Amino acid sequence: MKGASARDIERGTMMPGHAAPRIRLMIVDDSPVARAVLSRMISTFDDFEIVATAGCADEALAKLEAVSVDIVLLDVEMPGTSGLNILPDILRTGKGARVLIVSSNAEDGAEAAVRALALGAADTLPKPGTGNFGGRFAHVLAERLRRIGRAGEDGAVDEPAQEQGGVKAPDGKSAPLALRTVDPHRVGCLGLGASTGGLRALNEFLRNLPASIGAPILITQHLPPVFMPYFARQVEAASGRLTLVAEDGMILKLEEILVAPGDAHLCLEWQGGTIRVQLNKDAAATSCLPSVDPMLISMAEMYGKSALAVIFSGMGRDGLIGSGEVARRGGVVLAQDEETSAVWGMPRTVAEAGLASAIAPPADLAHYVAARAREAVCK
Repeated sequence: MKGASARDIERGTMMPGHAAPRIRLMIVDDSPVARAVLSRMISTFDDFEIVATAGCADEALAKLEAVSVDIVLLDVEMPGTSGLNILPDILRTGKGARVLIVSSNAEDGAEAAVRALALGAADTLPKPGTGNFGGRFAHVLAERLRRIGRAGEDGAVDEPAQEQGGVKAPDGKSAPLALRTVDPHRVGCLGLGASTGGLRALNEFLRNLPASIGAPILITQHLPPVFMPYFARQVEAASGRLTLVAEDGMILKLEEILVAPGDAHLCLEWQGGTIRVQLNKDAAATSCLPSVDPMLISMAEMYGKSALAVIFSGMGRDGLIGSGEVARRGGVVLAQDEETSAVWGMPRTVAEAGLASAIAPPADLAHYVAARAREAVCK
């Protein structure tokens, strides 16, 4: 558990006897009623502090300049500048603040919610008032806020061991993580795993990937089923590649992208002399559905040394077991770096386990894959 800093005590976010500072929140919604209802709900929990509210984009940005915030609760539909249009500005101005979209559009307009996630929102949540969560909205909201966590932390509140940070050097600074060396080899299949904050990272990675890498691409992103058609369109626009939601029996094709459906793991099997998609809903070690682990495990089994896995921003440790299997069979594992991750949980576990051959921003990881794809050595 991290101790209190002098700045925490000065700001009033760490009270004597408390184990951790309260999470500082800003509510941005054009409706005074919505701001009041959300404020009242949040005030029932001791671990949150509302430090500002705003009714429009300009007011929100002005207050972010003056106050330190961990999470911004942002509505999508607002007069003038919409929540989606202001989202990049909030992320730039917020000095590490994360954004939770709280909007009716998070459910009724799934495409808008996926766009928000692609722009950098940490998570989305439908507003109460339409039967959402059977009257449990306040508790669902509190759980989401705790999972997102404080600015600058990895958000993995359910995994205390991760809160200790990386390996520390004698001077107290984080020591460089060891990278795993691998023999040069062509890319047979590229598997990408992501969760919270991952859409933005995936988009940046895919935009920087060359038009041809000579391999099929698989993606598991933690999203509900209703989001997947919109997510596939986002991926297709960013990558310039045909992108489909995976179905049982599909044949993997070079340069095409298959994304895991929201209610099943994207796995592979030999069938009729070809590698095909096999969807299953078996319980994963991380309880995620879909889970990155089954995808990477089956990819490692099918492709061995030519398997290449990339783990992007996300909470928890999904992808760690699968990355271990890729590494065990001689394949390559890459991880997004802490500085560019919205939540450095999933890539952190891979990096600290010594499985990653590179830890870098998404664009640099794409350049690594491009170089790997040009390798002629095949063992």
